[in-house]
Amino acid sequence: MTLTSVELIPRDSETLLRDAHEVRQCFPDAQMINIPDLLRFPLRSWEAATLIRPVFPRVIPHIRAIDIAPNAPLPGADDEGLTEVLVVQGDPPSDLKHRTYPNTSESVIARYRREAPHLTVYAAFDPYRRAPYQEMEAVARKKDAGAAGLFTQPVFDMRMLDLCMNWLHGENVFWGISPVVGPKSRSYWETTNHVIFPPDFEPTMEANIAFARQMMAAVAQAGGNTYLMPLRVNLERYLAPLCR
Repeated sequence: MTLTSVELIPRDSETLLRDAHEVRQCFPDAQMINIPDLLRFPLRSWEAATLIRPVFPRVIPHIRAIDIAPNAPLPGADDEGLTEVLVVQGDPPSDLKHRTYPNTSESVIARYRREAPHLTVYAAFDPYRRAPYQEMEAVARKKDAGAAGLFTQPVFDMRMLDLCMNWLHGENVFWGISPVVGPKSRSYWETTNHVIFPPDFEPTMEANIAFARQMMAAVAQAGGNTYLMPLRVNLERYLAPLCR
């Protein structure tokens, strides 16, 4: 059975709960929710996970490795209802007063496996930011540290998906899909994540829905999982057409 997770942004408690209920209603195919940890919002990802668990029992908070102090408790480790976390490296904060630490994703993954062995720990995969051999070397280190699977950054090209599926053959992967609607959204991905869009890419809602359907079908046929990131779009408008 393939799984589908939906990412929700923890802007505040009220909005997050509303979004979770909306996903439950308009996209019943979702079995789980991912919560990124975004420093511009006061609600931390593991706090958000506790908040929406009555709506979605399976919630995966993202943990920024560079935020974890060496002697501080691991976020979420003492939450009896939490079963999974996703460890990401984390981008440097824009607020220079926010302290960070020289951790790697691998070191924090290994620490979770030692100190919170009841938690399943996932790692991140990004097909665009650096050379493939560097990303695959990082995947190997994360697996050695104890990562049980991977969540990918969005893929925007079926040819890139095919390449990445070959690179990650046999791994437990949630393949990222995100709508890119309008030039501002496209510029964000090109500037921040170094994405190269295919020449026929169309930044419209209709084209993004069609691509998501195509990618979800390919992933399901291969026995993989999908990870939908409906950023800056109406949840129902984007997700409802993707129901099987």
